[in-house]
Amino acid sequence: MAGRKQFDMDAVLDAAMIQFWRDGYADTSLDDLSRATGLNRSSIYSSLGDKDTLFLRCLDLYAARYGEKYDAALACAASEPVAAVRAFFEVTLHRIADPALPDGCLIAQSAMAVPVLSPAVAAHARQALGFQHVRLHAALKAGGLTDRDAEAFAVHVAAVNQSLAVMSRAGAGPEQLLAIVGVTVDALSQALRA
Repeated sequence: MAGRKQFDMDAVLDAAMIQFWRDGYADTSLDDLSRATGLNRSSIYSSLGDKDTLFLRCLDLYAARYGEKYDAALACAASEPVAAVRAFFEVTLHRIADPALPDGCLIAQSAMAVPVLSPAVAAHARQALGFQHVRLHAALKAGGLTDRDAEAFAVHVAAVNQSLAVMSRAGAGPEQLLAIVGVTVDALSQALRA
C-alpha cells in the first residue's frame, strides 16, 4: 500500500527478541526496541502490540526456535538416552558459544525476572520453562528410566541446563561448562547401568 512502511516481520521479531535477550524485559525500553527493530514507537504498537505482547511473541519465538533443536537432540533417547542428553546440552553450549547471540538464555532470564513481570508474562515464562522439563521427562522415560527416576533427572537436567546459561552470562568459560555437563551425563550413565 502506498504510504505504508513495509518491513520483514520475522526480522523485526528476531531483532526485538535479541534486544530482550541482551538486556532483559525490565531493562528494555520502547526506545531500545525502536532502535533494535528500526520501527518507531507507533509502528511497534500498531504492528506488534504493547511491550508485554511483543515480549510474549519474542519468548514464543525463542522457545520454538530452540525447542525444535532440543526435540531433535532428544529424538534418539529411546535407544541412546545418554547420547540424547549429551546432545541436548550441546544445543545449549552451541547457543552459548555463538558470538552473534547474547550470553545466557531468554527463558532463564525471564524466569529470574518473574517478580517484576506482569502476571500474564510471568505465567508465560514459567510455562516456557516447564516445556523443557516435560520434553526431558518424556525422553528419559522413553530411554528406560522409571517414572520416578525420569522425573528426578528431568528436573536435574533442566536445572543444569538453565544454570549453564546463567553461568555463561556470569563469565564461565567453555571448559567449566563442559565439566558441569560431564557430571550430569556421568550420573545419568550410572543410573541407567544400575
